[in-house]
Amino acid sequence: MNIKFCIIFSLFLRNVIARGGDRINPLSSASDLGFPNHGYVVLARHLFEDNQARHPRTDITRGYMTNSELEKAVKEFGRRCSHISRVYSIGKSVQGFPLLVIEISDKPGKEEPEPAFKFVGNVHGDEPVGRELLILLANWICDNYMRDPLVNLIVDKVHLHILPSMNPDGFSLKRRGNANDIDLNRDFPDQFFPWNNDEDARQPETKAIMSWLREIHFTASASLHGGALVANYPWDGSLDKRKHYYACPDDGTFRFLASIYSKSHYNMSLSKEFEGGITNGAAWYPVYGGMQDWNYIYGGCFELTLEITDNKWPNAMELPTIWEYNKMSMLNLIASLVKTGVHGRVFSSDRGRPLSGLITIKEINYTDIREHFGICEVLFFSVQDAISAEF
Repeated sequence: MNIKFCIIFSLFLRNVIARGGDRINPLSSASDLGFPNHGYVVLARHLFEDNQARHPRTDITRGYMTNSELEKAVKEFGRRCSHISRVYSIGKSVQGFPLLVIEISDKPGKEEPEPAFKFVGNVHGDEPVGRELLILLANWICDNYMRDPLVNLIVDKVHLHILPSMNPDGFSLKRRGNANDIDLNRDFPDQFFPWNNDEDARQPETKAIMSWLREIHFTASASLHGGALVANYPWDGSLDKRKHYYACPDDGTFRFLASIYSKSHYNMSLSKEFEGGITNGAAWYPVYGGMQDWNYIYGGCFELTLEITDNKWPNAMELPTIWEYNKMSMLNLIASLVKTGVHGRVFSSDRGRPLSGLITIKEINYTDIREHFGICEVLFFSVQDAISAEF
C-alpha cells in the first residue's frame, strides 16, 4: 500500500525563562512567539496584599458559587452556547455530585485531527478560585467567538474541555480532601512508589479522571490551585525523596509551556521566590501520587499545575481582578497547542483512510505516540537537533 503523509511543524524554543523582578511587560516574549500583547504593566507579585488583613471574614464562601449554583451555571452555559459547546459528565463525587465538563469546539463531541486540552479546577476543596475562573473562561470564549482572532483559533483548531470542579464535596466541606478526607492530588498511580496502584481502591473522583483520559487523548492540560503564584511542571517527585530539581525527558517543553503561562500573566513572571514564575515540582517540594506526573506518564498528556493565588480562598471581591490577571495566560496556553509543536496526519493514498503513525525524536528518551482512530494528533517534544518521522 502506498502511503502519503503531511507533517507541519514548528519547533519549541529551548530555555525560555523570564527574569523575575524586572518591570517589564510580561507578554513581550509571548508576543514574539505570535501571541497577542495587551500592554499590561506589572507592578507587584501579590494580590491585594495590603487589603487582605483589613477585611476579616467569618464566611469565606460568601460570593463564591455553591455546588448547586455551579451546576446551574454549567448547564445554562450549555444552553446559551450550544453552537460551539456541549456539556457532559465524567462521573460523580463521593456524595453524588456530578462532575460536569464543558467541551468547547466548532464541532463539539466529534473526532477531529485536532489537539485536545483540558482545564481542571478545584482539585483541592479549599482552593476554589479555579472553578470560578473556568466558568468565566468558558463564557468569555462564548461571548468573543467570531470577534477575537485568538478565540477563533481556539474554537476552530482545539477541543477544549473544562472541568470546573474535581472536588465539589471538599468545597462544600471547606477542606482540602474529598468527602472521605483523601487528598485527590496524592491518589494517582506513582512512578516511584506504587503503593496506590489498585485502581478499585481509589476515590471516585480520581477514577473519573483516569477513565476520562483513557477516553479522550489529551495533548496537554492544566489544573488550577491556590496558595502560591507559580507554574509548576514535572517531575513532581524523585526516587530518593529529596528536594531537588528532577527533570523529566521533556523538561525543555514543560519549561516552555510554564513560561507561556507565567509571562502572559500580569505578574507571575516577576516572582522573587521562583525564577521566571515557574518551578520544577521536585525542586519546590516533592509530591507522590500526583495528577500531573500521572497524566504525563500514563496518558502522554503534558500537564502543568498552576498556582494562581497566594491566598487559597481570597475574598470573592478579588475574583474579577484575578480573572484579568490570568485570562491571557489561560488563552495563550491553549493556543500554544496550535501555534507550536508537531502537527500531522497519516493516511493511505488509495483509500484515504487514516493510518497509525510513529514519530521518533533524536536525543530524547521519551516518545509520545498519539493514535486515535488512526489519526496522529498534535505532539509536543523538546527537540534538540533533528526530527525523524517513521510511518
